[in-house]
Amino acid sequence: MSKPPVSKPLTPAAQRALAEAEARREALDAKTAELARQREINGRGGLDPARYDDWEVKGLASDF
Repeated sequence: MSKPPVSKPLTPAAQRALAEAEARREALDAKTAELARQREINGRGGLDPARYDDWEVKGLASDF
């Protein structure tokens, strides 16, 4: 039979680091949720032109 691993108590520095990491995760989740709620107003529809290396608006295209 195998024995369960013995867990050591965390040092105060380790506890602070875990608390800081949790706070950073929560802040990142809140920012991600805020960005997901924001929508572009009067933006151009369709695929992202920067991804496909050209802009096309009303039949006029410009490559870059």
